[in-house]
Amino acid sequence: MKQPSRPDESASVSSTPPIGGLDRRLPGDLTREELIARMIRVDHAGEYGARRIYEGQLAVLGRRPDAGCDAAIIRDMAAQEQRHLDAFERQVTQRHVRPTALQPLWHAAGFALGAATAALGSRAAMACTVAVEEVIDEHYARQAQRLGTQEPELRQMIEEFRADEQEHRDIGLEHGAEQTPGYDLLKGAVKAGSRLAIWLSERL
Repeated sequence: MKQPSRPDESASVSSTPPIGGLDRRLPGDLTREELIARMIRVDHAGEYGARRIYEGQLAVLGRRPDAGCDAAIIRDMAAQEQRHLDAFERQVTQRHVRPTALQPLWHAAGFALGAATAALGSRAAMACTVAVEEVIDEHYARQAQRLGTQEPELRQMIEEFRADEQEHRDIGLEHGAEQTPGYDLLKGAVKAGSRLAIWLSERL
């Protein structure tokens, strides 16, 4: 006798499809909404911090008559970061995402990092850009991969901004970043700080 058909017991009880790589979500793993909120929170914080770094650099280099060309380049990059920040501001509002609780810290720390590296010279400022943008490039690449085919508009935005960050890195290299005294040490320290800031902003 044919058994009556029953609902697929293997189907997920969650009504929300997981994001790429999360189709085997274990207890305690992030839900789709939590993952998206974490991505937007950390990206918003990162773009805010990047804007503050450039503001700190311009506060120093903008007063130096011999830094005219470099200051103009930094202003252009800062304008792009502002565009990125505006886009994530809209995501925060539309998706009701809580911004990181550490934003006041990044407000001060970003400006201080920018001013300190600029005080070492325009090449050091460019070295800071290279270090930060290499970390952000890696970060955005991981996010895009994890999103997979889900959230295509968010993924497209992340990929577009990643291309801008790669351009900023290349600009820094073209303008003498690697000629900074103690380049490897400076770059390593900035990258370590950037990675810590990402980890904290995702969670707090």
